Amino acid sequence: MASSSKRPGSPAERLSAALKAVVGDRTGGLHEPVFGGNEKAYLAECIDSGFVSSVGAFVTRFEHELANYVGAPHAIAVVNGTSALHVALVALGIKPGDEVIVPALSFVATASAVALAGGIPHFVDVSTDTWGIDADLLRRHLSDCLRSDGASYVNKNTGRPVRAIVPMHTLGHPFDGVGIRAVADEFGLAFLEDAAEALGSFSGEFHTGLAGHAAVFSFNGNKTITTGGGGAIVTTDPELAAKVKHLSTTAKVPHSFEFDHDAVAYNYRMPNINAALGVAQLEQLPQFVENQRALHGIYQEALDILELGTLRSDTPGTLSNYWLQALLLREELAPQRDEIMTACLDNGVPVRPLWKPLNILSPYAQCPSADTPVTRDLYARVICLPSSASLA
Repeated sequence: MASSSKRPGSPAERLSAALKAVVGDRTGGLHEPVFGGNEKAYLAECIDSGFVSSVGAFVTRFEHELANYVGAPHAIAVVNGTSALHVALVALGIKPGDEVIVPALSFVATASAVALAGGIPHFVDVSTDTWGIDADLLRRHLSDCLRSDGASYVNKNTGRPVRAIVPMHTLGHPFDGVGIRAVADEFGLAFLEDAAEALGSFSGEFHTGLAGHAAVFSFNGNKTITTGGGGAIVTTDPELAAKVKHLSTTAKVPHSFEFDHDAVAYNYRMPNINAALGVAQLEQLPQFVENQRALHGIYQEALDILELGTLRSDTPGTLSNYWLQALLLREELAPQRDEIMTACLDNGVPVRPLWKPLNILSPYAQCPSADTPVTRDLYARVICLPSSASLA
């Protein structure tokens, strides 16, 4: 008997054909970079200057212009988003043995950075509305599983202190920053935003990255803007900014010639040549976001008539950069998710699922976790679609 994916009019065939009509014959990845500005000119200028490593004018310029765009007074550029999370957690005081609240739905770097800092991820579920941590569920979970020892809150089951929370703006859609900040303050948690995917996204009139004590962005090749590889930490706290910069620069004590280092630290600073690429990309960021939002409209028109599910759209009160467009399949189609994705890939359309829930990955399966039914459901039903700004 023929597979259902081969029958005319099957969900797999219909979605594959509709996406192919949007994507055409492009054979690139899920989110290809767009280089249409001053990239070559700035890279040549950087090379001609001789400053291509972690010192140079483009690093300073990139940090300044990124901070201005986000609306934070401080930005520190580093080599990638994972190192940004890691050094920010260390600067916020995470010590070995501390538990850190992390969404079960996120890229693995969110949990890995906690482990690199010596902490233990403590997983919680996400909201059906935002796909980020659900503030109400979070408050109930922490109220049930934590007790105060007078100086901090401790996990009743493990005896370990719970020190921080790292919510993530899933696929560029802002989470409830106000609600999560209220819970973080109530339980004395450092609040680090994982905004790796959310450059160009707004909650109300504020850019992502301003709700917590600090936030991180990623500039990997598949992000809305790219520096090749790169990341950044932004914060409104000058002391925290200085600490992050110091720790990301091998904790070198300023001196005209002496090499003196006053802490165990990291060589995480972004090279000047990557920052040159980033400056050119930042100049085009508004157009990239406009194109990605226009692409959402194109997909909406193409997919609505298929009645296969719901295209992820702005949560009320937010403006997403639509870093990745995402289709939430109807519940009865969840068993066909892999079949549908295979048909798309066979037709030359790059698609992917959401990340496997972090609390079932082998390195983290024994970590503390709330029940995560929303995460499981989204993983079973979401298909991420080609999302490059060039498609619009």
